[in-house]
Amino acid sequence: MTIIAVPDELTASFSGELLDPDSPGYEEARRVHNGLIDKRPGLVARCSNTADVRDAVNLGREGGVEISVRGGGHNVAGLATTAGGLMIDLAPMRGIHVDPATRRVRAQPGVTWNEYNRAANVYGLATTGGVISTTGIAGLTLGGGVGWLMGKYGMAIDNLESAEVVLADGRVVTASDAEDADLFWAIRGGGGNFGVVTSFEYRAHPVNEILGGIAAHPLAAAGEFFDFYRQFTKSLADEVTTFAGLVHAPDGSGTKIVANLVCHCGDLTQAESDLKPVREFGPPLLDLIGPMPYPVINTLLDGAFPKGALNYWKSAFFTELSDAAVRTMVDAFEATPSQMSGMVIEHFHGEVSRIDPTATAFPHRQPGYNLALTGEWLDPSETEANVRWVRETFAALEPYMAPQVYVNYLGDDESARTRDAYGPNYERLVNLKRRYDPANLFRLNQNIDPTG
Repeated sequence: MTIIAVPDELTASFSGELLDPDSPGYEEARRVHNGLIDKRPGLVARCSNTADVRDAVNLGREGGVEISVRGGGHNVAGLATTAGGLMIDLAPMRGIHVDPATRRVRAQPGVTWNEYNRAANVYGLATTGGVISTTGIAGLTLGGGVGWLMGKYGMAIDNLESAEVVLADGRVVTASDAEDADLFWAIRGGGGNFGVVTSFEYRAHPVNEILGGIAAHPLAAAGEFFDFYRQFTKSLADEVTTFAGLVHAPDGSGTKIVANLVCHCGDLTQAESDLKPVREFGPPLLDLIGPMPYPVINTLLDGAFPKGALNYWKSAFFTELSDAAVRTMVDAFEATPSQMSGMVIEHFHGEVSRIDPTATAFPHRQPGYNLALTGEWLDPSETEANVRWVRETFAALEPYMAPQVYVNYLGDDESARTRDAYGPNYERLVNLKRRYDPANLFRLNQNIDPTG
């Protein structure tokens, strides 16, 4: 393992903690959400403020060591950690300030969506962000930010007003439409390629109570369900965001079901009318749709993605959700070796699809369906079987897939698909990488290589 020398002056001035492998707290600090990832950094710099982050970036650059940046640590590829290098850990930076008068929220990069949503909900406000509440705001936002409010309010990046960024050379800058607009464009979808974001300023919206939840059906009804789902999603109100899933029943029985997950962020009377077809189709085996505070909808899937479970995912957008694609999905789901694995289809429509594909680095703005193929298990001895199932299922579905992928769902073995994540924006991102990080200091990510 690389021994990272820390100058005495940094040790004396650092506000947070500098943890080497022998330090108390190192083992917990080095771990990320995906238990399949097991790396041991040479040093973990647990930062308390922007000065700590700047000093850590300078330490890594001047020492010539590999740098990783950890926010919430949820990314399935495990790119928040490094084998032998320097992990810049932002988890201690958890400040949130809500201004209800301007409907602006400033949050530090260690904040999770659970913490963000609770703070904003005090004032009846919300911002699009995630579907698992333990996800960190930083990584999710920098990659795009799918969430329950995206039909009405767009993705997380579409609600970003500004960000404070520590660049590779140690400078601290503000990125916004008014200041450093090129950097602001790049970080809205370009991931951690351009610097370390030390605070985010978001727009928030008047969302307090929503109508949402899950309607479940037997797997045998999957064909009829997806016929319904295609029709239902053809003319959705912006206030409705809906996902579909081939998943296992949450009671631990292992029963395979098809589920419709919905969130309506508008008037509750109108919501009852708009979601009536969902509740009447079938009828469902289980109807858990009802009024709830907005933060609650973001916790409903938490139990299905526990910290430490082993995860291997693949993802892509469908060209169309055809009958043949559905049959292939169902056949593969029948053969999954784990009761924790599944397939989630995220529907894009409304505001998220009205934004020009080149307006931000995130390019996937057309209405349609995104598949997250989520392999998940607990026993390391079952890793080979589960990884094989994900890969074989994805290969079987490839004929129905577009050459597009959501960067936040890419695995650590899919660097060749980075261009697919950025499409028409890739060359501009390469040029900006050359400007902001020509030596590729920030390369532990879905990397945009400055050499092109």
